Amino acid sequence: MFAVIKTGGKQYTVAQDDLLKVEKLDAEAGATVTFEEVLMVGNGEETTVGAPLVAGATVTAEVVDQARTRKIIIFKKRRRQNSRRRNGHRQSYTLVKVTAISTGDAKPAKKTTKKAKAEEAAGE
Repeated sequence: MFAVIKTGGKQYTVAQDDLLKVEKLDAEAGATVTFEEVLMVGNGEETTVGAPLVAGATVTAEVVDQARTRKIIIFKKRRRQNSRRRNGHRQSYTLVKVTAISTGDAKPAKKTTKKAKAEEAAGE
């Protein structure tokens, strides 16, 4: 079983027991985190795509570690001004292990378009 979740402005494809580096979450190591923004859930034969989210689906994960990536050096030099600037940056991240993917008998969210609204209004 797999799912596509959204966290930190990015989308991740996850399966059970996956280790995942996500943007820093406000949780301690060993805590349980639930991702409720599930965009797609599938089990190999059947795939449920949300519009935009799959209603009732959640992904549960355990926080393994809070860490920072390697240092990135930002170096700016301006010619003829005798000016140099050197900065470093280390991005924080959270390492999580996916423990469960729950569909909750998920159904895709009802997609309403102008055509569907017009047909629905005509039927009433």
